[in-house]
Amino acid sequence: MNASFPSSGTVVRLADLGDAAERARIDRFVLAHPHSTPFHRPAWFVSVAQATGNRADALVQERQGEIVALLPLNAIRSPIFGNVLASSGFAVGGGLLAIDGLADPALMFAEAQRLAGRYKCPTIELRGGSLPEEGGEGWSFKHGAHGNFARVLEADDEAQLKAIPRKQRAEVRKALGNDLAVEVGRSERDRAAHYRVFAESYRNLGTPVFPRRLLDSVLDGFGEDADILTVWYQGAPVAGVLSVYHGGAVMPYWGGGTHGARALRANDRMYYALMNHARARGCTHFDFGRSKADSGAWHFKRNWGFEPELLTYASWTAPGGKVREADPTSAKLAMQIRVWQKLPLPVANLLGPLIARGIG
Repeated sequence: MNASFPSSGTVVRLADLGDAAERARIDRFVLAHPHSTPFHRPAWFVSVAQATGNRADALVQERQGEIVALLPLNAIRSPIFGNVLASSGFAVGGGLLAIDGLADPALMFAEAQRLAGRYKCPTIELRGGSLPEEGGEGWSFKHGAHGNFARVLEADDEAQLKAIPRKQRAEVRKALGNDLAVEVGRSERDRAAHYRVFAESYRNLGTPVFPRRLLDSVLDGFGEDADILTVWYQGAPVAGVLSVYHGGAVMPYWGGGTHGARALRANDRMYYALMNHARARGCTHFDFGRSKADSGAWHFKRNWGFEPELLTYASWTAPGGKVREADPTSAKLAMQIRVWQKLPLPVANLLGPLIARGIG
């Protein structure tokens, strides 16, 4: 899998992810790059592979012994959705991370195509980063179907509340008046409470829930750069979110609420509390993550005063390969979603992880 180019001193190779020193070297490159995301870190793509039984790889491009480009990859296999080589799996970001002027992206994309063939993955998905040139053989692009929502955090709790648009601010004030308690931690109590809420939320949305070991693996992989915030009512968890911290930003990633959370405004309490918690631990930005254009989540985030940055994703399908369909918002999957929403929660929690580990 190595490809050498003596004229430029450039080498593209697969990293040895079993070597702790190699993982640490990759992590240093990611943390130093201004456009990196949590999904470029081995703490993400190695952890999700370990938890789901899929495969993790990292293509690195080196120039005179120094990393100048990184492409994290997860080979996701599913008898339902098909196989995909994703950068990165179970993520809304990732893709090629390169140093302009030193890296040659074309070499990385060509190597990824060879790797996809080796793993019998007919599709490659790049969820951000530097993209191939449009018109490149086999590559297709999706422009503006999703947007990312991020903004700066304010100087204190009161300023943060005032920065929320009036109608949403009123909802937060109502939440603050309810008998809700907020806890932040990484203990078994935090994990169990969060997954209980998370699983119910996913069933209600009609989406197979991820296995708990996936969430635990990411939490353990990130260490102090991840935590869980839970909202409690009368001794029971009603809303919770697992967040990761990267580059001065907090990203609430896996979250949700119970059926009763809406009347309590527990999700409103949760996000406002997370903004203040993130600032207290030194964050300067709140990254609300990606949402599909004109979806409920899209409008919810705009109600909080966030404006979308439209995204472009790229995918490659091997000649003669079938285009993969795993978008839970697609019309093709609409009927399956409606059926899933009607499942008893214990059944959904039993079957969901078996299916979701192949969604990627």
